[in-house]
Amino acid sequence: MSADRLLLTLLLLQTRGRMSARRLADELGVSVRTAYRDLDRLRATGVPVYAEQGRTGGYQLLDGYRTRLTGLSEGEARALFLTGLPAPAADLGLAGEVAATRLKLLAALPAALRDEATRADAVFHLDAPGWYGEAEATPYLPLLVDAVFGRRAVDVRYRRWREPQEVERRLCPYGLVLKSGTWYVVAAAGPRTATYRISQILDAALSDERFERPEDFVLSDYWSSYLDDFASRRYTGTATVRLSPRGRERLAANVPPEVVRAFAATATPVGADGWTEAVIPTESTEHARGELLRLGTDVEVVGPEELRRAMADAARALARTYGDVGPGGTEATQGA
Repeated sequence: MSADRLLLTLLLLQTRGRMSARRLADELGVSVRTAYRDLDRLRATGVPVYAEQGRTGGYQLLDGYRTRLTGLSEGEARALFLTGLPAPAADLGLAGEVAATRLKLLAALPAALRDEATRADAVFHLDAPGWYGEAEATPYLPLLVDAVFGRRAVDVRYRRWREPQEVERRLCPYGLVLKSGTWYVVAAAGPRTATYRISQILDAALSDERFERPEDFVLSDYWSSYLDDFASRRYTGTATVRLSPRGRERLAANVPPEVVRAFAATATPVGADGWTEAVIPTESTEHARGELLRLGTDVEVVGPEELRRAMADAARALARTYGDVGPGGTEATQGA
């Protein structure tokens, strides 16, 4: 019989009020028979639990009774910062600790504040991943959680974009970051601190080596610096483009925020038909062509000439593919 489950039963009754044995069993993941047995054992320890019969009946605590047994375990303390993030908590293997932590926090609140917290929980929900993409598999994420908290090095086999694609590293993980639904580990590999995409870890095992995280290392500061450096390395050129009014409306849905901000900062009206010209950052000719083609006829590349030619080549290729399609959507027939 689990003492933790007895405490959770007590806290459920304290935070939820009257509950049926079936509802308690569902909350705790046990059978109804086990829930009845736990309730009897609570009463045997002196907890004033009583039952009300009838269709709306159930078990509840005597009015005014409150337990002070709300101390957090080590795992629950880890989960404290994730109490509003159930999906990331599940990724990290902390779903159970998060549920228990939320319950203990609610139990520690006065009734009025508890009701307010419950109402807030009912009207806010965070869904971190972006649209049009499947969640990445991260089977080694719980292991990395243990490594971060235990300050243990991890031996990994990692797949990267450049040759050789598969490499082996011993990482000293300093922290974990969730960015747009994708998990990253920030870790030292020898003298260098770097960022690794966890879905690209092919194999991982905890080592016996212990490490100390530098006292001056701040994960949020490192991540901000990493993003700035990534943007500076990512955008190596610029392009001058013109957008129609409809193109400007569609821009944010088709290009990264940095490009949208650059367009807004440099936008200049051209002509009387609402078109706007601006300078945007680009990664490469091929990448820029792919992004700008999404805007169709609502964009015109003014320069550089290499990108303008690439757009023209793509347009000619599309024309060759669809050139024989008539206005009704069927292939046009040639006259005799």
